[in-house]
Amino acid sequence: MLEKLVERKEQLEKELQEFILKRDELNKSAREYADRRDEINKEIKEILAKVRELKEKRDEFNKKAREVRIKRRELHREIDKLYRDLDKLRRSIDKGGRPLGEIEKEIRRLEFRQQTAVLTIEKERALVERIAKLKRELEYRKEQLEKHEEFRKLITKIREVKDNVRKLTEEINNYQSEADKYHSEMVKLLEKVDKMRKEANELHQKFLESKKEADRCHMEVIKTRKDVKDLEKVIKALKAKEAKSREDKEREELMKKAREIYEMFKRGEKIETEDLLILQRAGFI
Repeated sequence: MLEKLVERKEQLEKELQEFILKRDELNKSAREYADRRDEINKEIKEILAKVRELKEKRDEFNKKAREVRIKRRELHREIDKLYRDLDKLRRSIDKGGRPLGEIEKEIRRLEFRQQTAVLTIEKERALVERIAKLKRELEYRKEQLEKHEEFRKLITKIREVKDNVRKLTEEINNYQSEADKYHSEMVKLLEKVDKMRKEANELHQKFLESKKEADRCHMEVIKTRKDVKDLEKVIKALKAKEAKSREDKEREELMKKAREIYEMFKRGEKIETEDLLILQRAGFI
């Protein structure tokens, strides 16, 4: 019985060390997963801070582009007004013919269509020819009308305003180009953040799994350690019981031997020094 219990205790102690080793390895892995996860989350925060900076710059350039567009729209309205004035003057000078403003608007409309619409080669060629024809008509009519001084002044003013429109358009394009550049950087960083978040989530899941398994092993450590202590108590009690049994047996044998020697002593028989020691141990002398 005692031998079986000792074997069982040794087996539990071996299992206890295995649980401790596994628990510590799992806790180490969990810490490594958590550390890597935290590093990635820290890097994500830094990248998002950079994204916010890029967004501020992008929004700043978009705001500037909007402000310049407002100015350009005002100039377009001024051009339209100048053309209306020009048409009034033209009608007073040139009694017939289509208003120049309408020709100008049609040219812009056709040019926009040419840039944005998907056309066959034939239709695009016809469109180009139509635009060229309108431009020739416009220039010819202008040449004729520019001989009039007031008309020349209006045309000069229109050209000045158009030049300003061109400059504002270049300014808008520059601002928009800068805004697009920052937006492109933002998109790349946000795509990187998405990948990093996915990795961080995977690491967090691994951390939770390792921690859960480590906690399970720790509970096994506690349980096994308790089982070992309980067995130690039982083994100790059994050993104490066996020791007492041996002591009682030895005492009984000692008393039996002592009685025999004592009877020899009473009969006057010679006893040895060793016999005296046995009588002393037994309490007879």
